[in-house]
Amino acid sequence: MIRPIRFLALAVAVALTTTATAAPKNPFFAMDNIARGGPDVAPAMLHELGYDGYGGRALDEIMPPAIAAQGLKFFNGYHVLDLNPAQPAPDAKLRAWLVAMRGTDTVLWLALNKITRAGGTLYPVSSSEADVYVLSQLRALSEVAHANGIRIALYPHTGFWLARVEDALRLANALDRPDVGVTFNLCHWLKVEGAERDPVPVLRVALPRLMFVTISGADTGATRAMGWERLIQPLDAGTYDLAGFVRTLQAIGYTGPVGFQGYNIKAEPRAVLTRSMNAWRTFQSPPLNTVPSNSKP
Repeated sequence: MIRPIRFLALAVAVALTTTATAAPKNPFFAMDNIARGGPDVAPAMLHELGYDGYGGRALDEIMPPAIAAQGLKFFNGYHVLDLNPAQPAPDAKLRAWLVAMRGTDTVLWLALNKITRAGGTLYPVSSSEADVYVLSQLRALSEVAHANGIRIALYPHTGFWLARVEDALRLANALDRPDVGVTFNLCHWLKVEGAERDPVPVLRVALPRLMFVTISGADTGATRAMGWERLIQPLDAGTYDLAGFVRTLQAIGYTGPVGFQGYNIKAEPRAVLTRSMNAWRTFQSPPLNTVPSNSKP
């Protein structure tokens, strides 16, 4: 078996000190790519199944009040942004959404895709050469968001200019605003960094600015070469030690929201959400004197 993550020391500490009642509980939400069905279906289903809320698309003003009506939280609105000197950010649509979300305590979940130079060419993925320009646009955007009480969490995404957690952290540290943070997406980490790289050191460094973590069932092995069908599965599926990852995440002190990433899972949403909630609940109560099966000294 591939043994990609060295959780042993932290897992032992958790096993020695954690009981079922003492385990921390992160708010747990489902993303709209698996919580499907629109405002008349998804909010009630999530409430019934025990989710704390929902992460959806930005620019949608219909779903947030439907989520709130079920007593749930609209944690974030996901938005993919291309930056071009001819079109300063934020554009009118994004500005209007930020204004509409005033008072909702939500977050703009921001993925930065194509970053265009003044001459029309694109900056390479993860290139820090674009930082000065990107930071100028993020400052302008964050001012509008701040004026409306909306925080921003940068969202690393495979193949985008902002592809890595370190890219997001570099920008957030340079901005140095308490309302601008970062996201750790497990499926994108596995696709970009590979299963052999231990995420814990990066999570520790990112912790002061870590606003969200997203998880999915996944397989181990040569994850950079895998398709999303192997990197995004229900939480009870795959060979990756997801339970160990969640317990380690909690052990290092992360208490923020965790989201279920369900992109392109073909099974019926209610069944997937039920299975994943059941798995999430088991992650909260690790059995004593056990360590993750894919750990090694």
